[in-house]
Amino acid sequence: MKKAMTVLLMSALGLVGTYAWAGSAREDSVARLDSSVDVLHAIMATPDKGIPEEVLSNAKCILVVPNLIKGGFIFGGKHGRGVATCRTAEGWSAPAFVSVGGGSWGLQIGVEDVDLVMLVMNDQGFQHLLSSKFELTGEGSVAAGPVGRHASAGTDWKMNTEVLTYSRSKGVFAGLTLEGAVVEQDNDSTRAIYGKHMMFRNILSGKATTPRSADSFLKAVSEAGQQAKIAEAKEDQK
Repeated sequence: MKKAMTVLLMSALGLVGTYAWAGSAREDSVARLDSSVDVLHAIMATPDKGIPEEVLSNAKCILVVPNLIKGGFIFGGKHGRGVATCRTAEGWSAPAFVSVGGGSWGLQIGVEDVDLVMLVMNDQGFQHLLSSKFELTGEGSVAAGPVGRHASAGTDWKMNTEVLTYSRSKGVFAGLTLEGAVVEQDNDSTRAIYGKHMMFRNILSGKATTPRSADSFLKAVSEAGQQAKIAEAKEDQK
């Protein structure tokens, strides 16, 4: 009897722990969605120092990683978790949760907390993203994105670059070199928000229903390009 009660108690404690973890994971994922909205609003608020409207309008997918941690001593590192959405025939897809990690080599002292925005610009980059694990290797796959009201005519992002990367620190966006980083699905956050495991490919292809907790994020994504276009039109009229 005593042994049976111990087993029941351990099972109950495990169940409580599972519920507590699920609640914590969901709260963390919702907070990440909200932080991503703040980053997207910042894009709209700084057209002269933000991501060009032309670039946003041509992006097939948008990934936002709030509070990417960069830092170290001698050996540098990057790690963060964020949210991605891609264009579909019906509009932007439900959000897919991502993890970004990777290393770098060089003299780095201190820690820097920045927001990361990644724009997938062509079909090849889109297919790589759908693979659930995508390494940014340079050599045409990733480049620092142009900044300002208009995209620079000298860049080759329209045809060659799969992913353009930006960082935001102290309210200012800048092109960011992020070679060697790996983007992959964040399975824990996916389960926390959708209640089950879902394939990265299915979510980003538009086969998942958008949870209510992500409504503000998708609204901010839709508005980002529209706001930039309006600001550009006003500037051209001056």
